Amino acid sequence: MKTRKALITGVTGQDGSYLMEFLLEKGYEVHGVVRRASTMNRGRIDHLFDAATLGASGELSAGRFLHYGDLTDASSVNRLLREIKPDEIYNLGAQSHVKISFEIPEYTGDTVGLGTLRLLEGIRESGLEPRFYQAGSSEMFGLVQEIPQRESTPFYPRSPYGAAKCYAHWIAVNYREAYNMFICNGILFNHESPRRGENFVTRKITLGAAAIKLGLQSQLKLGNLEAKRDWGYAKDYVEAMWLMLQQDQPDDFVIATGETNTVREFCQAVFDHLGLDYKKHVVSDPMYFRPTEVELLIGDSSKARNKFGWTAKTKFADLAKLMADADLALLKKDHHL
Repeated sequence: MKTRKALITGVTGQDGSYLMEFLLEKGYEVHGVVRRASTMNRGRIDHLFDAATLGASGELSAGRFLHYGDLTDASSVNRLLREIKPDEIYNLGAQSHVKISFEIPEYTGDTVGLGTLRLLEGIRESGLEPRFYQAGSSEMFGLVQEIPQRESTPFYPRSPYGAAKCYAHWIAVNYREAYNMFICNGILFNHESPRRGENFVTRKITLGAAAIKLGLQSQLKLGNLEAKRDWGYAKDYVEAMWLMLQQDQPDDFVIATGETNTVREFCQAVFDHLGLDYKKHVVSDPMYFRPTEVELLIGDSSKARNKFGWTAKTKFADLAKLMADADLALLKKDHHL
């Protein structure tokens, strides 16, 4: 039986690292795209490779490859498509921080929106027929027009990131319908893990609470504590990405837990787990508010459940605990405590 090849953009990110692990366990040959940088940013995936080769590209361990490329550079995208000839492509690469997208809106649009277009156009021109997963976002719903949000809910983005994701979504739909390409949009609601970037609110909370627990700091400054989000576990969500591409027909799917909690409630869950009172340490600072806020997100993933049996396995309280425990262990190790 032929070994399937998967190409992952954004492989060094939270989702990319979990997806690479998942696909390797499924027996795939996995190719990850990394950007050239002055420092190695591969901490989430280095356990999958021979440490001696991590600064290189190419086949670093059996069945797993890294390639230099960039979604802002069509020539590198086209070269990788020609060389790899993937059976499945997972487009996870992006400038993915919502607040930062207000500060670098053009770059966000280039990577998130036009980066998707470069990949799709490269596929069309190459004559290849891979199955394509486009990473959508609940931020596309923004100022929500319906509760809960489902595949038919109108988009109303409230950030350059959300707007760029809307472009990527609709250009993917357009290429699917215009060129009969197998393309799925996964509209994933917030999904977290110990591998979440440290400037995302959940990770700020777990790192801050762990530092307070260890006496390394006394206060944690956050933005809007009343913002409501539908939080799941990233490791659960990458399975949904794969399942979408195993269906007979391409389609779009909301992936969510169907439950919503405030930032304040996430703080309370984490601090309580560590034996702390969040009210004594957490401060809401207007500096961390977005220019336009997204107040409430809650997804309806019944379509995914009915079509391919996906449901969120990890509950909100369990997610908060596993992230808190991981960051407590991390800080103990880093500070030799």
